[in-house]
Amino acid sequence: MGEIASPGQLRMSFLRRALFVIPLICLIGIGSGRLANSGYGNPWFAMLVKPAMTPPGWVFGLVWTILYVMMGLALAIILNARRAPGRGVAIAVFLIQLLLNFAWSPLFFAAHKVTAALALLLLLIVLAGCAIGLFWRIRASAGLLLIPYFFWLCFAAMLTFQIDKLNPDAERLAPGGPRAQIQL
Repeated sequence: MGEIASPGQLRMSFLRRALFVIPLICLIGIGSGRLANSGYGNPWFAMLVKPAMTPPGWVFGLVWTILYVMMGLALAIILNARRAPGRGVAIAVFLIQLLLNFAWSPLFFAAHKVTAALALLLLLIVLAGCAIGLFWRIRASAGLLLIPYFFWLCFAAMLTFQIDKLNPDAERLAPGGPRAQIQL
């Protein structure tokens, strides 16, 4: 039985995948951040000394939404590239890095593990670079869609490194806890 599809069928197949994958990635990503109480509304995060290069809070929500849409679109392109050599490995690497991405906000904002969050970001940078290369081999457009994500991860790693450096006791900070400054 032949599996030749018309161009219209291929477009509809891609559209169905994209209409499922893009919202799913956005919802899980945004949900991960909300569950971890990420951002400037987090009392622990508000107490931290932040580097001068830290953007305003609204930038993070906007950028992550755009990046999640681009990541979903890239994945939909690869999912639609049936029988492409390396497709399974590319999808696996992408999904592993995506799950680690979703784990970053709870690790940083909820668990207050700044150093561990930095290590996770460094691993994410490596995996995102691998995903870009693997996607590129299958469909260059899918690889291109991940490049802004890669650079944002690099920026996030620089921010996290600076936060870790400026707040060596960040993991022990407890928002709203008693503070005593007694000098003898």
